Amino acid sequence: MSDKGEETGQFEGKFLLAMPTLEASIFDRSIIYMCAHSHDGAMGFQVNKPCDMTIKELISKTDIGQETKSISKSSAVTSNLVRYGGPVDEHRGFVLHSGDYHCDTTIPICEHVYLTSNVEILRSIIHGEGPSRLAVSLGYAGWGPGQLEQEVADNAWLTLDADIDVVFDPRHEGKYERMLVAMGITPAHFIAQAGSA
Repeated sequence: MSDKGEETGQFEGKFLLAMPTLEASIFDRSIIYMCAHSHDGAMGFQVNKPCDMTIKELISKTDIGQETKSISKSSAVTSNLVRYGGPVDEHRGFVLHSGDYHCDTTIPICEHVYLTSNVEILRSIIHGEGPSRLAVSLGYAGWGPGQLEQEVADNAWLTLDADIDVVFDPRHEGKYERMLVAMGITPAHFIAQAGSA
């Protein structure tokens, strides 16, 4: 188990909160859940930027789309929005989910969060056999070797322990501000610091 800490970086399983210096970028007010960090680079998913599409609508655009007719109208799949995970592989779907679902390609991120990216998980979700908690994203945020470390050193990101409830929370409006308040930071003061040195 001690080897895992050496293979992975200090940001794996953490949240990155965008600092005001990222105000003019696509990461403005982002919360990113970090899934991988090593000497090869880093990968994570924005957990507070919804797309204008429900999970059901996304699935309907796939090869298994016809199967969506069997989804109950009360299902969270019909109301929960897909998230914009980041600018890399924007047309590829990724599912962060609880540990009650597993397939051959499922990757454990931590004890409570797993990552699967294949059509079979979508089929399982449709038929009510998917994970109890899930967050479906299009694309991901990625960094090359040393890039994230430099951005953190440049105060572009605030790092903190991830809150799994925030990862899966479908209420995106105000999620960034709620995170700041939970940390004891007044959002208006924090955001007003943009541009000041």
